[in-house]
Amino acid sequence: MGLYFYPNSVVGIAKAVKPSARGELEITAVNQAYLEKQQLKLQVMSRGFAWLDTGTHEALADAAEFVKVVEKRTGLKIACIEEIAYKMNFIDKETLKNIIMEQGKSSYSKYLQKL
Repeated sequence: MGLYFYPNSVVGIAKAVKPSARGELEITAVNQAYLEKQQLKLQVMSRGFAWLDTGTHEALADAAEFVKVVEKRTGLKIACIEEIAYKMNFIDKETLKNIIMEQGKSSYSKYLQKL
């Protein structure tokens, strides 16, 4: 999955995007506009990151399977928002406990309890 951050000027750029040969509005057209304005910034993903295209049903299913396998083999959740917030001190222990209580007795709750 990708994560894009754009300034407010993206609205005007996006409105000008025309459908591609595939008949779709392509995010790459927006990126190309910023590249042409020399306003494109990117973060290179280092080793250990995986880029998974999820633009088709099959690709989305493949990505879901990838996440499932990695989480099962490592015992870690991928992009667990509560875990990230807790470890970066955005939320305290008490807030995390409240979140855990809201989750009930789910496997997700059990994962958060280990934090």
